[in-house]
Amino acid sequence: MQNPVIILGAQNLGTAALDIFNSNSVVVYCFLDDNTTLQQEEINNVAVMSKTEDGEFLKLIGKKCDVFVAVEDSAARKGLINMLKEEYKVVPVNAIHKFSAVSEHAWLGHGIMIGAGAIINNNAKIGDNCIIGARALVDTKAEIADFVQIGAGAVINPEVIVEEGAFIGTGAVIVSGVKIGKNARVGAGAVVVANVPAKATVFGNPAAPIK
Repeated sequence: MQNPVIILGAQNLGTAALDIFNSNSVVVYCFLDDNTTLQQEEINNVAVMSKTEDGEFLKLIGKKCDVFVAVEDSAARKGLINMLKEEYKVVPVNAIHKFSAVSEHAWLGHGIMIGAGAIINNNAKIGDNCIIGARALVDTKAEIADFVQIGAGAVINPEVIVEEGAFIGTGAVIVSGVKIGKNARVGAGAVVVANVPAKATVFGNPAAPIK
């Protein structure tokens, strides 16, 4: 990746993305963020120039700059990504930390963030716009759908299926062959030994639904 990157979102996800791009010596041109208290400030030596949908900056994307969407709210993140596709005909680049390990036989979509120390093993599949936290493991033949978030240190064992929009908390363990349903949530430290239905929330060891 040669072009500078504009990061949409200047809060926790945004600064994590900045660190990842810095690890690969990729220049970040600026942040854009809708929080007016951040605009015209510098965060980790990079300026927050304007709001996320400022056309003067977005017109640079696909020509002089690449883009990465790091907005905290998942619905807002989806909206921005759709806007970039429809109005600017671009998709976000991947942010993969220099100190992660991604197998050459893994399959990656676009707009993915992979934190330091994360491991993506052979024949794993990561969909578009996923967030893989630091030191997380996605093991052999696991399938991660679009817009999934996997917390730091979580373990996704072989042949697990995680459907779109699911959230896996920090340090959770998903046992081999388990399926996590669409928009389900797995609490931090949970050990999941059975399938989790769509939109369900589970905690504990073994993981059980909230009553």
